[in-house]
Amino acid sequence: MTPTVPLPRAPLEGARVRWGRREAWDRYAPSSHRASSWAHWYGDGPGGLGWPTDEGLPLHVLTGVRFDVLEMPAGAGAALLRRIGRTGPVALGDGRVRLLVAAGSAEELPGLLDWLEWGAIGSAALGLTALGEGGRTPAPVPPWWPAEGVARGAAVWLRPPEQGREVETTLPALAPFGRATGNGGSGDAPDLVRLVDAAATECHRARLLHRITLRTNAQPLAFS
Repeated sequence: MTPTVPLPRAPLEGARVRWGRREAWDRYAPSSHRASSWAHWYGDGPGGLGWPTDEGLPLHVLTGVRFDVLEMPAGAGAALLRRIGRTGPVALGDGRVRLLVAAGSAEELPGLLDWLEWGAIGSAALGLTALGEGGRTPAPVPPWWPAEGVARGAAVWLRPPEQGREVETTLPALAPFGRATGNGGSGDAPDLVRLVDAAATECHRARLLHRITLRTNAQPLAFS
């Protein structure tokens, strides 16, 4: 008689996997359990970041409480990160790079752009915007989450927050004259003015390159 081999069992819903030192719901977990695990990591639980989140799905982090978010197109953001060096936490999602900056920075952005002589172009044309009090941003996939469990197009961390460290000490902020940059005075992050100026420059370069590309593609081909 030909021996029969039983078919492999489907993974149990809600099965857990070990990821480093953390225990996380795997890719087969229901979305509600996944959101609960993420909310625990972002929230006030043991080992959590202590960041305020909403209660909806997908999970969002509230801005204007512990930090604001500076947003720019992904291409310009990649160039900025190569140029600026160290920053606070940085995420990528929906074709936008999102840099965490000190709370209150969103209110300063229009005035900073004017002072840096970018006001004539404007924040909207540059694609350089900010989220502050009353805003929210998609919660990026926690860095310990299994890669195979990440949905296509989900927001991800490019530079994740440091576990066990107050995020405020790593954030770009308006530095008082004669003091170190960074909201906590640690000098780890660039001054907000320098960051905004560099971000506006890269956004403008990307904008000009896009225009040149459109003009080049619109020109008829010449045959000799």
